[in-house]
Amino acid sequence: MKLVVGYLATPGGADAVALGVRLARTLGAELELRLVVEADDVTTPRVTVEKFQDVLADQTRVWLDEALKLVPEDVTARAEVVVAESVTEALSAEAVRLDALAIVVGGSGGGLIGRYWLGSDVDHLLHFAPVPVAVAPRGTRHSDVARVRTVTCAIGSRPGAKLLLDTAARLSAAAGVPLRLVSLVALDAHPGPDVEVAREKAGAAIESAKASLPSDLEVTTEVVEGASVEEAVEKLTWRDGDLLMLGSSRLAPPRRLFIGSTAARILRVLDVPIVVTPRGDD
Repeated sequence: MKLVVGYLATPGGADAVALGVRLARTLGAELELRLVVEADDVTTPRVTVEKFQDVLADQTRVWLDEALKLVPEDVTARAEVVVAESVTEALSAEAVRLDALAIVVGGSGGGLIGRYWLGSDVDHLLHFAPVPVAVAPRGTRHSDVARVRTVTCAIGSRPGAKLLLDTAARLSAAAGVPLRLVSLVALDAHPGPDVEVAREKAGAAIESAKASLPSDLEVTTEVVEGASVEEAVEKLTWRDGDLLMLGSSRLAPPRRLFIGSTAARILRVLDVPIVVTPRGDD
């Protein structure tokens, strides 16, 4: 089993490696670190594509050595430089080529979203990738948690979350950790009498999801209300080592990832690692 880690020689890159290590230990997987250099970076008047290796070989070797030093001896890892026009397409292609379980990236980039600073490349992955994308919040590199402790799966009230639920169940079973199913009821989206209907739908969806899981899997359920999605998710108890799994929007093409508005709002308030899964086949 493989995990592709998108690496940069930045704190966000170190966060990505730290989360990759945690997931690799949890799943018994190997890490494939990829430093993607965009083609535009190597086609200046003084540096031709042909001379790229000569000019940047020493620097990229230093960067890759630094990346590998972040990986403990008990985790197998390899590191390579990939030259491509698009970081998103390069990491996605590597994930497909290696039949990887997921792409792991750091949430420290250019655009501020709560505890995450999502750069354009991470944002593009969350709207394009063909495999699950795991995003490490700022500071993951400072955690001493070795493995995932609990998997939380957010279940919506609409049908179509089978791939998300199956992925969360497999991860929980492989890790030997409990699976927590949660359904969030945002009161601002259900005014007046619609609130009771929303509660009923949330309860029915979460019980249906639980009933579809293997009987030997330890599963707990919670329906949480809040004035908003953000308030509801903050009412849940979180600890270092937790992992939150979210599904893609209905706008996503089959077998592609597209982060929805609810998931984006959750990103604003949480500082736990988040995995977004692609939409399944209809």
